[in-house]
Amino acid sequence: MTIEIYNTLTRKKEPFIPLEEGKVKMYVCGPTVYNYIHIGNARPAIVFDTVRRYLDYRGYDVTFVSNFTDVDDKLIRAANELGEDVPTISKRFIQAYHEDVEALGCQRADIHPTVTENIQTIIEFIEALIEKGYAYESQGDVYYRTRKFEGYGKLSHQSVDELKLGARIEVGEKKEDALDFVLWKAAKEGEISWSSPWGEGRPGWHIECSAMAKRYLGETIDIHAGGQDLTFPHHENEIAQSEAVSGKPFAKYWMHNGYINIDNEKMSKSLGNFVLVHDIIKEQDPQVLRFFMLSVHYRHPINYNLELLSNAASALDRIKTAYHNLQHRRESSMNLDQDQAKWLDKIQSLKEDFITAMDDDFNTANGISVLFELSKQANYYVLEKNTSTETIDAFLQQFKEFFSVLGLSLEAEKELLDEEIEALLEKRIQARKDRNFQLADEIRDQLKDMNIILEDTAQGTRWKRGS
Repeated sequence: MTIEIYNTLTRKKEPFIPLEEGKVKMYVCGPTVYNYIHIGNARPAIVFDTVRRYLDYRGYDVTFVSNFTDVDDKLIRAANELGEDVPTISKRFIQAYHEDVEALGCQRADIHPTVTENIQTIIEFIEALIEKGYAYESQGDVYYRTRKFEGYGKLSHQSVDELKLGARIEVGEKKEDALDFVLWKAAKEGEISWSSPWGEGRPGWHIECSAMAKRYLGETIDIHAGGQDLTFPHHENEIAQSEAVSGKPFAKYWMHNGYINIDNEKMSKSLGNFVLVHDIIKEQDPQVLRFFMLSVHYRHPINYNLELLSNAASALDRIKTAYHNLQHRRESSMNLDQDQAKWLDKIQSLKEDFITAMDDDFNTANGISVLFELSKQANYYVLEKNTSTETIDAFLQQFKEFFSVLGLSLEAEKELLDEEIEALLEKRIQARKDRNFQLADEIRDQLKDMNIILEDTAQGTRWKRGS
């Protein structure tokens, strides 16, 4: 069986044949770290973590790189508003990103490069573009000559003439052509900057991924991925930059996940429906959010609301219940002499169905349908008068395999023992006595996340488990 990937570049599914047998080089565009990530950022994190997991499952050695944009206009604005410097803000939100996506079951990338640690790499890349005539300096800025690259528009399937209609030169820009885009920005007074052959400044957004992908993965990579909104201009510009320098294809397969709507409306701050992952996972099980995201094929749009999330929670709970029923039944099972081939064949058939689903452009929606069927068959089996530990172990192993590929956990949430709660409560009481109100609030929030409700009364602090 061969994996097929829908390639945005060719607009069709193609057999996945990596550049080097058994190895995969994969680059996923990461977030700009000026705030907590929103639910739209969570989707590519979950989707491409699952792609990586499945490639691992199918025996590939995957090198996974995902960057952080830790300097740009948004970060500079945030620094000015908060009265902090850019590195302080970016460091804080990189840590917050890791906490949020790891709660969603995402593994860390093999390499998480940042712009600020790759300034020299970016400068050298821009110098190569200038030397080849694809870029030019203009009063401290450096621009890319878009028309010089003959293949411009091939990813987004637009012609240069079509793009020209919407192009314009903004105030302060010193371009030769309205289609040209910035590679290096001259620093304004008070802005964070680095020395370069063109004066003090900082990289433009598009150049960073081209430079970092080349540094960490080479001139041509297997898979380049990100959200659908990055197709144009970000990924289009990456192709133009990278292929102008190397003369080789930048990426063999381009993958893009679909948009997220909130209650059937586009998510935006102006509509007041801007949802941060940091806030969602305080109230909702992050595993449920991941399961919900994977219940729709990654290329399709997905609609988010609390009712749909509640339905996903119920569905996931049914699957986990089937698994835990198997565990419970195993305690009374025996190593039977009777033939269990019928059940073992069903389990093997479901494994093949799951692989077929995932081989078809990582169709997690169909993969989850197979998981439901596995749960259904497991429920039938535990009703058998006599059950075999061999068969139950085969069922349990298949649940574990499917859950591992999907990045989900089968473990029940650990319930705090009364003495552990009392110890945290004593720690909070001491923190209040010490006037360390920040620590006291953190402990309250920690207990709240574990469904423990505190009541501060005149007689002291009491606790109870939430309903």
